[in-house]
Amino acid sequence: MTDGQTTRVGFIGTGVMARHHLDGMLARDDTAVVAVCEPSAANYAKAVELFDRHGLGAPANEPDWQRFVTTFAGQLDAMFILTPHAFHFAQATACLEAGLDVLLEKPMVLSADEAEALIATRDRTGRLLVVAFQGSLSPHVREASRLLRSGELGTILNISATAWQNWSTNTIGTWRQEPALSGGGFMFDTGAHMLNTVADLAGEDFTEVAAWLENDDRPVDIRAAVIGRLASGALVTMNACGSAIPSCHSEIRVFTTEAILKTGIWGETLEIQRAGASALRKVRSVAETPVWEQFLNVRSGRIPNPSPPEVGLRMARLWDAIRESASRAGAVVHLPTSDPMRVQSVGRSETVGRAQAVGR
Repeated sequence: MTDGQTTRVGFIGTGVMARHHLDGMLARDDTAVVAVCEPSAANYAKAVELFDRHGLGAPANEPDWQRFVTTFAGQLDAMFILTPHAFHFAQATACLEAGLDVLLEKPMVLSADEAEALIATRDRTGRLLVVAFQGSLSPHVREASRLLRSGELGTILNISATAWQNWSTNTIGTWRQEPALSGGGFMFDTGAHMLNTVADLAGEDFTEVAAWLENDDRPVDIRAAVIGRLASGALVTMNACGSAIPSCHSEIRVFTTEAILKTGIWGETLEIQRAGASALRKVRSVAETPVWEQFLNVRSGRIPNPSPPEVGLRMARLWDAIRESASRAGAVVHLPTSDPMRVQSVGRSETVGRAQAVGR
């Protein structure tokens, strides 16, 4: 548990992932779930079951998210948004504008333009925005990033990432295969974790991207292959198969001049083989911290933001380039580079002074 005042939070969305987080949050003495926004009667009923299980009364439910923000913003400190991807930008913007700190489910937004606009709103309102990417929030990825940024592993040469799942059959009939709501298929859903974690580990901009997206007679992409070049010249490959046999797994390898790092798109593990060693060895594990607890720790100023919107912007730029290249039969897309220190420093240092700013 964290110390300090109780944080009053609202939920926009109470689907499967929301209830996964909700179950742990309801057991905390530093968190009060005040109200929810859920248009689905079935999802709301399942959320109420969780409250019953924890000996709590059913939360108020306002199915219209705009009315929900207007009605409850004054009673809340933060909002947890877990809705179809297409709603993230408008909902997060409204919550920041209403003076709330926001924990936003992945992927952050649909495009780089939306990412830049959301960062501008975050900056103007002075509120906190954390993107709930397990990879960036994983202690394994944070340690891998530290090692890569420290220079002790030399320079990055290549990054190879693969993700696979029987996603195509698992998501039939759901919003995840409706382009207007999902913004993409397997590569922008499960694969979004790969895009984000690779971008996080790379720690620099992509300058060239070539990509192919295959729909396999579905309305969204099911398989993908991406080749990229980073600003430093390092090469990146990403392979996504959403029509695998029943399974859900991943692997990322980072090859540097002094070592090989191995992790997964969710930061499940971390192994390293340094120059002179004969095999990969596990890096000492650090206990995982629940997503909500990390949000509370960032909000109170205990830790810097592990998953700020600047990392989401880098991923959004990469996704824009992937879609453009795929629409042009794999033609190479050239991306402009930004300030190399921006994603490293902005956002992850945004907790300075926040302990005083958010204690309300």
